[in-house]
Amino acid sequence: MWNRLNKSMMVCQMMFGLSFYGVMVILTRFFLEDLNYSEADTMMVVGAFSSIGPLFAIAGGFIADKFLGAYRSLTISYLGFATGYVLLVLGASSLNVTLSLVGIALASYSRGLMSPSYPSLYKRTFHSEEDFENAYPVNYSVNNIGAFLGQYLFPMFVLVLGFNGSFTLSVIMASIAFILLIVSRKPLIAVATDMDQQAVGAKNWIAFTVISLSMIGLVFFMFSNMDIGQNIVYAIGLAAIGYFISLMIKANKADALKMGTILIMTALTTAFFVYYGQMMTSMTLVTINTMRGDLFGMIPIAPEASMAMNPLWCIIGGPLVSMTFASLEKRNIHFSTATKISFAFVLTAIAFGILTMAVKAIGTEVVIRPEVFLLIHFFQAIGEVIVGSLVVAFILSVAPKHIENFSVSLFSVAMALSGIIGAVFSTSIALEKGQVITQALVKQLYGDYFGLLTALAVVMVVVALLASALVRVMLKKAEQCEAQDGDETNNGNPEPVLAESNQ
Repeated sequence: MWNRLNKSMMVCQMMFGLSFYGVMVILTRFFLEDLNYSEADTMMVVGAFSSIGPLFAIAGGFIADKFLGAYRSLTISYLGFATGYVLLVLGASSLNVTLSLVGIALASYSRGLMSPSYPSLYKRTFHSEEDFENAYPVNYSVNNIGAFLGQYLFPMFVLVLGFNGSFTLSVIMASIAFILLIVSRKPLIAVATDMDQQAVGAKNWIAFTVISLSMIGLVFFMFSNMDIGQNIVYAIGLAAIGYFISLMIKANKADALKMGTILIMTALTTAFFVYYGQMMTSMTLVTINTMRGDLFGMIPIAPEASMAMNPLWCIIGGPLVSMTFASLEKRNIHFSTATKISFAFVLTAIAFGILTMAVKAIGTEVVIRPEVFLLIHFFQAIGEVIVGSLVVAFILSVAPKHIENFSVSLFSVAMALSGIIGAVFSTSIALEKGQVITQALVKQLYGDYFGLLTALAVVMVVVALLASALVRVMLKKAEQCEAQDGDETNNGNPEPVLAESNQ
């Protein structure tokens, strides 16, 4: 199952996790302290940084399908990461807001270029669909090794190297991944699609350049004007879904039914990642304002580094989820992907229930121990592994081949929409600069907010189970349509069938 190609790609994925999430975890303090942003504005920028990149997976999927192919798109994306982080270094050195925003805009666009290209190319390094589906949760864990190390270590790096030194480390890691992809060019192209194996004409390169510059400019505008930017996210996301629906209407009945299941999964994914997005926004503010002490009394951890607990559990969760469902399937116990998402919402309800109880029961010292957040992140991380790894595999298994990359990009659209929606929700608990944190404020403001999220997570468990039943019916109907179409084709072409039977 494993080979040099998929292992080298996972190294690139880990470098992405180290560099991107290392940058993300220190952005909150960078914008609050060095660039003097308010809590509300900072949450919107950080929330957008975590979500706008996946939104531009729409462009990334289109570029990979129509212009460059998955390998070229993936390679260029890592070059974009490195360049974006260089601009962040310059922005941090001069406290230049414009350079900083251009840097995160380029990194966000590069993430969008990477998101649909990586899984489709990674899939082709395996010998079978089954091997890919079993391996993808492990790949998810490898990405989270990088994310964990980045989120845990970068707040400490800032104390020694400053923001510009920390951003420089991200430049180095993104460059390593870029070089590795260049070195692996020939074997990766050999297993890639026809688009990658063909030369790219000047017309395609020009179209790619124009689209990319336009997208980067749009992302910069969105970061600079978040009130308008969030509406642009909604418009682009809904436009992508609308385009997918138009393709579904034109498709044959079997493909249309399968594409309909992708829309259902996109909706469930959007709802789930509203909760995931809280980790970068509202939960980070809660930890900065309330989390004190070393983990278990001996492991130092900065408040904003509490996000590192999520990938820590994801590292464990990837193999755990993979082995658990594989073991159940050996016992002939099969759950649909939508049913598994309902399990993820159960775990989310538990996680936010614990957080609600913690802030409601906070003492007069207004301190929550790191161990509480470690437990919260355990439940949320296992749910994230379920949704993050299995939904992509589901989409790849049902999507028509000619729109495979674009279909995968809908997963990223879901992350983008949820990130902005979650960031908007989070601004309801933003404090004014200089506002004093008190026991009563934490209990009321934070407690009511997370209590509402807990109740809504319970509702989503029921919604996901109903969606599971609907998806099952739609896929069964699609199989029946395909079988019927096959019978009609054979009945209309008796000669080839007869020739086959005589061989």
